Amino acid sequence: MRSVYLLTAAAFLVGCSASLERDEIEPVEEPVIESSLEIISIETGERRVVYRAKDHFEAPNWSRDGTYLLFNSHGRLYTVPVEGGKPRLVDTGFAVECNNDHGISPDGDWLVISDGSIDGESRIYILPITGGEPRLVTDKAPSYWHGWSPDGKILVYPAWRSGDYDIYAIPIEGGEETRLTDAPGLDDGPDYTPDGEYIYFNSVRTGAHKIWRMRADGSDEEQMTFNEEYADWFPHPSPDGKWVVFLSYDSSVEGHPANKDVVLRIMPLTGGEPRVLTKLFGGQGTINVPSWAPDSRHFAFVSYRLLRF
Repeated sequence: MRSVYLLTAAAFLVGCSASLERDEIEPVEEPVIESSLEIISIETGERRVVYRAKDHFEAPNWSRDGTYLLFNSHGRLYTVPVEGGKPRLVDTGFAVECNNDHGISPDGDWLVISDGSIDGESRIYILPITGGEPRLVTDKAPSYWHGWSPDGKILVYPAWRSGDYDIYAIPIEGGEETRLTDAPGLDDGPDYTPDGEYIYFNSVRTGAHKIWRMRADGSDEEQMTFNEEYADWFPHPSPDGKWVVFLSYDSSVEGHPANKDVVLRIMPLTGGEPRVLTKLFGGQGTINVPSWAPDSRHFAFVSYRLLRF
């Protein structure tokens, strides 16, 4: 019986070895990304899917009239009705390398895009909301749009200059940019309050990414979030001036990568203890840009799933 057992065991081990070898040489298929464009109520936390596809898309903006959402996918921009439907391609002329830093002017007449079609380096352009040929605003690169002043005159953005990312402002007509921050480390995600007095942004200047704010001229910088459990990114003040929503990673996460367990948090615009609005799988592409509804009661974002077949 013992010899039979040994032979059987040996055969089993040989079979396992062969199986392992076969597993090792078989190619591993990459997962398919599924993206969901969602709307959440800040009062109830209820989530509704507007559009879902087995494809990668990012960064919703809400139209000023509240009827549609704008997002980017594979270098192009698309709109989709808030009630759902088929996305429609936006004509962006030569700009076919649009990244996830785009938005709509306060009067609803213009689009701002960050695009790398010329040489792979992101620059900021504006074009009519109905589509058309973009006009260059920033000749220096890389520059990534994030905020539009409420009076429609100024754009703010993080940009790489002199070996660091800081926040800059520039008139929509172009011209000389104004540096607003100069702290060591990354400053990112600037967005104006609706009264134009403050710019909220995220910064790593204290060793971890936290939400900060400053006056529109760059003065009176003030830290707004402090919880050591989180790394906080991309703050967006609500149109009614009451709230700010932002994205939070676990504090161990470096940068703002895609495909992570994250939370959306909300706090009073004047400061206070944030609360978790919802948990999701996402990160990069979820809320890079302003995505509040005009009614300040709803917020748009993108969540993701990795599918294996």
